[in-house]
This record gives sequence, C-alpha cells and structure tokens, in this order.
Amino acid sequence: MVRRPHTGGRGPLLLGPVTACSGQRRPAGARGLHGAAASGCQWRVLRLLPVSLTRTWAPPGPYDLHGSLRVLRRGPYDPTYRTEGGAGGAVWRGTRTPHGPAALRLTLRTGGSHGEVHAQAWGPGAAWLLEGLPALLGAEDDPDAFVPHHEVTRQAHRRHPGLRLIRTGRVLESLIPSVLEQKITAEEAYRAWRLLVRRFGERAPGPHPDLWVMPHPRDWLRIPSWEWHRAGVDQKRSSAILRALQRASRMEEAAHLGLEEALARLQAIPGIGPWTAAEALQRSNGEPDAVTVGDLHLPGQVGYALTGLRGTDDAGMLELLAPYAGQRHRATRLILLGGPRMPRRQPRFPVGNIARW
Repeated sequence: MVRRPHTGGRGPLLLGPVTACSGQRRPAGARGLHGAAASGCQWRVLRLLPVSLTRTWAPPGPYDLHGSLRVLRRGPYDPTYRTEGGAGGAVWRGTRTPHGPAALRLTLRTGGSHGEVHAQAWGPGAAWLLEGLPALLGAEDDPDAFVPHHEVTRQAHRRHPGLRLIRTGRVLESLIPSVLEQKITAEEAYRAWRLLVRRFGERAPGPHPDLWVMPHPRDWLRIPSWEWHRAGVDQKRSSAILRALQRASRMEEAAHLGLEEALARLQAIPGIGPWTAAEALQRSNGEPDAVTVGDLHLPGQVGYALTGLRGTDDAGMLELLAPYAGQRHRATRLILLGGPRMPRRQPRFPVGNIARW
C-alpha cells in the first residue's frame, strides 16, 4: 500500500511576500505560500520541499537489495543509479515512467523474518513507480524454481540466497544502453550513456543532488549526429536506437509479452539482435530464461566454469545450459557470481572512442 505524501529534500522554487506593497509590481503568476495570490510587492525566493510517496515491501525470504538491482547500473558513474552508505546503504534510481520522471530511494531495513525494503519516491511518476515496487524488487521471481545441475551452480545458489531477478516494466531504459554496449568495451559504453543522459536528460525530482533521468523519446530523436559522435557512438548503433525510439510504444509493450514474442518484437528493429534483446528483457521483464547469446565472453566463462575447458562457443554454452531450460539466465548469473573466472581477452571488434577520430 502506498502511504500518504510527505515532504523531504529540496524542491521547486516559489515566490513569497516579504513586506507590504512598496509600489513595485508583483511578478506575474506569483502565489502565496498557500496558493492564494499574495498582495505584497517585495518578494523573496522560498524553497518548497517536494512531496514524496512511500511504500514498504517485506521479502518472503532472504533478500540482497544491491545484488538484485546491480544489473540496472551502467558503470560506476551511471547518473541514473546512485548508492550511498556502502554495501548496506541506500540505492537511488532515476527513471522515466509512463506518467513522467521519478526518483526512487530504496533501503533494506531490519525487522521481521527477512527485513523490509523501504521505498520513497518523488516526481510525477512516483505513484506508478511504487505500484510496481514489488516487481522491481523481484517479488514475481521464483528462485525456488531453479534446480542446480552442477556443483558450481549449487554452491552459488546456496551462497546467494537473496538474489532476485528484477522487473522494471520499462523496455527502452534497458534497450538503449544495451545497444550502446554492442561490440565495444564496457567503459566506452558507460561513457556514452553518461554523456548522453547528462546532456539531453533531466535532473530527477527529489532531494538527490546528482541523480538523472534519461531523455524522453522525443528528446532522444532530436539529438544531432555530431552529438552521438561526440559521445563515441557510431552510426550503426545510433541508427538502431533511433529506429527503436520511432516505435517507442511498441517497444514498451514488449514488457507485457511472453519471452519469445518479446524477443521477436525487439529484434524486428534493424540493428537489434538476440544479444541486445536478451540483455534488455532480462531487466525490463525479469525473464529467467532470457539467455544472452552472441556475447564475446559469456560462452567461454560458462564453459570454463562448468567443464574447466576453454573455447566454448554459443552452441556449446546452450548445450551446457540445456538442463536449466526455463532458468538459463539465472544459471548464467549464478555462474558469473560463483564460478571460476577465465582470463578475458580484448573485444573482437575494438571500436575505440570515435569522438577522437
């Protein structure tokens, strides 16, 4: 249940009267503190605290807030994802909902069998965001459906009982950064995301001083070609993003489709293949079977963890994951969390920062 609004943090600037009229004209549209037109003529700027909504969610079992939500973070300096207070502290998200931008602060508090998550949200999309809070935190996920078939996954499942597959319900906010990550280093993709969000997005509502919301689809579509280049995004990736944005409503509808239909919906956009579609739906839909194929490193890591051998390709990875049908994405998450690590190589198609070209 969403609790009644209260105030907290920094908010919009309002004008309020200081003294009686001294002959100066009141600024057009200026209102008093209670909404009525004020009669004073000398004015000062007052800061009204923003309204927020709150909700709590009690997980039915052990819960790892940071571990479950970390997949939404695009690098350590992601302007849409912030943390405070270390590993046990709060998580902040800036997101664009169907009703507008919103900011969300999440903390895991002690109490009850497994604690409870306290959520506080600001902005036009606050109510929508809190309505979907349980799904975002992984309430629709069923970790007990996972049956380990290898010692690596058995141990990882035991050591990470609080891992949940989250569901944001928003496709584009996962699809766009996934396209940016195509065939380049993570650092280059994170830089592009950071630059584009800060330059064309907006500050998130609420008290966080440096939390951002990605651009509205219409603002993405207005980004000139040289700004994509400045961010290090080549034409192939920017064109794929723009084509998806031109069908924004169709893309967002995929959040309510089954896995196969959602994959087909996203891959109907030229430039969006199986890798990108799976990476997006893992986050937007919380799909436990959305296995990533076409990744440079994942097949080798899975093969090395499960067999001790190098050189596993996509076909070999899918064969190894066959016993986990229905849970293949969860299996790979657990393998990456608890399996032995194979030394990584450089990207097959190094792009480099094209902004320097």
